[in-house]
Amino acid sequence: MPKIKCDHCHLTYADDIMIKEDKLYFCCKGCQGVYHLLKDEKLDSFYDKLANKSISPPLQNKEDIKHFDTKNYQDTFVSKTKEGFCQIDLIIEGIHCAACIWLNEKILFSTVGVIEANINFSNNKAKIVWNDEKIKLSQIISKIRSIGYNAYAYDASMANLQAIKSKREYFIKMMVAVFVSLNMMMLGVAKYTGFFTGISADIRHYIHIGEFILATPVLFYSGFIFYKGAYYGLKNRILNMDFLVSSGATLTYIYSLFILFGAKGESYFDSVAMIITFVLVGKYLEVIGKKSALDTLDKIKSSIPLEATVIKNNKKIQTILNNINVGDIIELTSGDKVCLDGVIISGQSSFDESSLSGEVNPVYKQINDTVLSSTINNEGLIRYEVTKTYDKSTLNSIVTLLEDSLNSKPPIQYKANEISKSFTVSILLLSIATFLIWYFLGLNLGFDYAGASSFEKSFIVSISVIIIACPCALALATPIASLIGISKLAKKDLLFKEARFIETLAKADTLVLDKTGTLTKGKLSIKSFNILDKNIHKLNLLYSLLNSSKHPISTSIKEFLTKKYSFLNKNIYDIKTIQAKGLQAKYKNIDGKIFNILGGNSALLKQNNINFTFETTNSVYIFAINKKVIATFELEDEIKEGANSFIEQIKKYNIDIIMLTGDNKKVAKKIANKIGINTYIAELNPIQKATYIKELKKDGKIVVMVGDGINDSIALANSDLAVAMGNASDISISVSDLIVLNNSLKSLKYAFIISRKTYKLIKQNLAISLVYNAITIPLAMAGLVIPLVAALSMSLSSLLVVANSIRIKIKD
Repeated sequence: MPKIKCDHCHLTYADDIMIKEDKLYFCCKGCQGVYHLLKDEKLDSFYDKLANKSISPPLQNKEDIKHFDTKNYQDTFVSKTKEGFCQIDLIIEGIHCAACIWLNEKILFSTVGVIEANINFSNNKAKIVWNDEKIKLSQIISKIRSIGYNAYAYDASMANLQAIKSKREYFIKMMVAVFVSLNMMMLGVAKYTGFFTGISADIRHYIHIGEFILATPVLFYSGFIFYKGAYYGLKNRILNMDFLVSSGATLTYIYSLFILFGAKGESYFDSVAMIITFVLVGKYLEVIGKKSALDTLDKIKSSIPLEATVIKNNKKIQTILNNINVGDIIELTSGDKVCLDGVIISGQSSFDESSLSGEVNPVYKQINDTVLSSTINNEGLIRYEVTKTYDKSTLNSIVTLLEDSLNSKPPIQYKANEISKSFTVSILLLSIATFLIWYFLGLNLGFDYAGASSFEKSFIVSISVIIIACPCALALATPIASLIGISKLAKKDLLFKEARFIETLAKADTLVLDKTGTLTKGKLSIKSFNILDKNIHKLNLLYSLLNSSKHPISTSIKEFLTKKYSFLNKNIYDIKTIQAKGLQAKYKNIDGKIFNILGGNSALLKQNNINFTFETTNSVYIFAINKKVIATFELEDEIKEGANSFIEQIKKYNIDIIMLTGDNKKVAKKIANKIGINTYIAELNPIQKATYIKELKKDGKIVVMVGDGINDSIALANSDLAVAMGNASDISISVSDLIVLNNSLKSLKYAFIISRKTYKLIKQNLAISLVYNAITIPLAMAGLVIPLVAALSMSLSSLLVVANSIRIKIKD
């Protein structure tokens, strides 16, 4: 039986089940209803945009929509705009392509009372603004459902719910363990005192019962995460630190139960609690250092336009990006964002490329010049030929690379797992060997275990090996020192997202720096100026011309002059923007005399036949009235305070310093020479920066990248340690590992100093732990250390680690 295509969803079905209507075929009543609705609403061009793609038939939703208008629902999900309108974020269910988004936006915009409807095609999240006096939320939902889709409220907090839940779980478990351990210490005082001074069997038994009651929730509730980690480790054939902690604590707990129910000896329930508590503190310190970057890609993708103006047969057609092909002609007006890469075929203009290069100066483009997606056309009408489809465009490449970078794992994680596995296996083998040797050889060394069977002696000694080798000190060596280091760093306005990055910064051998906003202030300043004619009336015209423009150069000069002089704004007229050159305008005084005024670069003066030269490597602004130059200004981006001191400090560590910038070679050379950087590369785009960093890492370099803009996000994500300055974009901060909150290079210098000192003390802590194990494990194997002393010794090693870590606070 032949298959027929549905005229709405474009899916094919057998002819006998189709609903026939004249020459139309529908697979269901839903498709039939939506088809006629679109026809009635004059939205049938949806099918042209859909082309040959198929979609799912309309969703059948019988859910009551009245709850959307209830007070509880409104209070939870609906907010008010500053104009007093209602706003909600919805997830549109059933969207398959950009045509679906187009349809939903069109149907919503045509609905009376809906003021704004924008759908992010990366996550199908819609921002809806409406006047609740004209339409209710339930009616908006009903409208969406009428065209075959469904909608439900997006809860912004859901993105962080899992992270918050994990943090809360660790905190509760840790506080239970800490509270119980503190109480057990009071019982421990009585038990340990009695051990040396004498204690009756009944009292000792009651102490054991109390410790049993307290230790049980610590082991099985607070310590559950270690059992869980050990289980998944064994499931994947890995013996991790969780296995050692859980096995040591469990065996100690079992032995203590053995003592509790009548065997001779001392119970070690307090050791069980202390083992879990100490290691759990380290785990919690790791958890609180993590921060979610779930919205990073959403922020980038949301900046991508949904449609572009394509010129076909001299007609302007709004076309969704996925349907634009190489060779199509796109038109841009002033303020439009470039959505696909291409080459200009008509017009000239200056483009804001700060989203890619990070540079504040607009870039002049003309015929045959390349335009890149995500840049903005500042002025003039431009037409360009598309050279790359959306999936291969610059901005989409950035998104793809960023996704790959964020999903990759640093090698240090794998190394840590291997070390943990070796340590755990070694201790377990030593413990088993100790038990077998003592049991089968019937050793009678060390302490006098009078009355104890051979099995009990062997068990006690083997347990002592596990307890004394418990990795408390090893586990605390890094987090305790890191916590103190992070605390000191925070006082310098330095925020590490994870403690482990202190080690990365301390071990770094290559520092890569962005220029604008990192080494420089990112704001144009006046290097020099010359007022050739100080007539206040003429200066008022200069101010008026500057005030008519929002260009960075005009804004900088205006801010500079208003600090020195007082001006009156004149009514200039016939203001024209001369692409990538400047402004020109006219002014008529009370006598009716007309003045021709202009302000811009040397090219503007040359265009107006004004013979005036100004040689400089910086940006220049020249103001003239009736072809006579009145004032000149030379502008440059100022170097940040402390830049030279920062570079000098980094050189002392024998770290290679490299400056990467999207600016031209002359400016890059000047900045590099001023602050003492020998290696610099100019005129790089974001992908080239990221590629350069990847090559450095291939050569075995440990790379720290410092940046501030969206353009730096890929390079930051590909580095071993990403540093975002305080003025950085949200995206750069999201992918960064260290944030310099005060945007100061002086603070960044302290980051290197404190991190290196912290890492040095961490290595000392590890040495203390290893030396401790090297001395105490043989003693335990020889039966010279009973579990009680092993537990005390384990605690002592932890205290030594903490005491050594406190030295970070001592000033150099």
